[in-house]
Amino acid sequence: MRRVTPSPDALEAATAKMRAAGVADVAVDVFRQAWTELAQGRGGRIGEDEIEPVTELDSLADLDPDADPGALGRTAVIKLNGGLGTSMGMDRAKSLVTVREGRSFLELTIDQVRHARERSGARLPLVLMNSFRTRDDSREVLRQHPDLAVEGIDPDFLQSQEPKLLAEDLSPVSWPADPDLEWCPPGHGDLYPSLLSSGMLGQLRAAGFRYAMVSNSDNVGAAPSAAIADWFARSGAPLAMEVCRRTGADRKGGHLAVRRADGQLVLREKAQTAPEDAEAFGDVERHRYFNTNTLWLDLDRLAEVLEERGGVLGLPLIRNEKNVDPTDPSSPRVVQIETAMGSAIEVFEGATAIEVPRARFRPVKTTDDLLLLRSDCFELTDDAELRAVCDPLPLVTLGDHYTTLASFESRFPHGAPSLREAGSLTVEGDWTFGRSVRVVDDAVLPETPGARPVPDHAVVGPHGVRS
Repeated sequence: MRRVTPSPDALEAATAKMRAAGVADVAVDVFRQAWTELAQGRGGRIGEDEIEPVTELDSLADLDPDADPGALGRTAVIKLNGGLGTSMGMDRAKSLVTVREGRSFLELTIDQVRHARERSGARLPLVLMNSFRTRDDSREVLRQHPDLAVEGIDPDFLQSQEPKLLAEDLSPVSWPADPDLEWCPPGHGDLYPSLLSSGMLGQLRAAGFRYAMVSNSDNVGAAPSAAIADWFARSGAPLAMEVCRRTGADRKGGHLAVRRADGQLVLREKAQTAPEDAEAFGDVERHRYFNTNTLWLDLDRLAEVLEERGGVLGLPLIRNEKNVDPTDPSSPRVVQIETAMGSAIEVFEGATAIEVPRARFRPVKTTDDLLLLRSDCFELTDDAELRAVCDPLPLVTLGDHYTTLASFESRFPHGAPSLREAGSLTVEGDWTFGRSVRVVDDAVLPETPGARPVPDHAVVGPHGVRS
């Protein structure tokens, strides 16, 4: 990690700004520790010679699908809902994007929770970890479903915020043109101090909930599971991570490993890998599992560890550098200090993991992912889960004309084309799709001098469009 010489009062200026904004003391303490590590250039690399591959894990496929729902009855569902979908040009909660049949990510989650309650008899509260910018819209959706409320449990809690830091000296940036842009979320590792400082951890425990399933709001695959809840409760582990088998497409993503020094599970991200270990990092046969960012937590054990550490878990930091105004490349370069929720696996002695199928990992990071989920390669089941009906799923690659949600929607005004017969779809030019379009084989729509239509009922294949 690059070391920066900070201005003498940079840290005090940043923490004073946080306190003036009403940020909780525990969040300020977490930030202070991370800022100090950043200033010292500590990058937290994990060498290949320090770890061993994970070779055997319990698997969801081996669990009883009709498991005792007792553990689910003591479980809360927490969705990380602070994201604005900025990668798709959005300025509101990403969870409000429509996914299938007029229902958003959040509405599908609500339906999944409702169906799980009906099957198991569990109270199963749904709690959102919101940011200041996602809270109002998301709570308005929850108000339309009063049956979701569980006595003694608030519907959401707020994640923290921290100042963006000038890359040149790590002092808090000033941006009078839009003061909101002076702030950023601290990554989903903020879950732990925010659960504590908001009082949500105390609420859940006081209401009789021992466990929590935590996942991203855009992962429609992470539905409540009585089988996993029962397995987790019987394991006695303080934390469990859902992982999937890596494929060639996952080569650049982080992986699970075992630390040789003490046998503790750890996550190694690309940023924590030395150049000489790059080949081993990308070896999906050696390092088989990646983190789906769905965790199961023992809330009693979490409370104990947070109390022991004063709310500061000391998670490995992530240095994220960008422009203070993401839409203005001439605006000052800033650093955002972030942590990852899954890295807590190395903090909790006895933490474990379970292998789950890809069906439990359906995140939407780009409009490519969204088009696939909206297509006929998926069916919406009665319990509000999206089931893949194509194997393998086609690879969708949309060009620059489809990057933002608004531009994407305008080019698919009649919905997604049929992709069931497709191996892949690559759209390089500016094409607007008509009704009932069918994609076959490895289809390519090339770059064009201007905007072009794909006519109603057309077939798109390797050689372009035919009517």
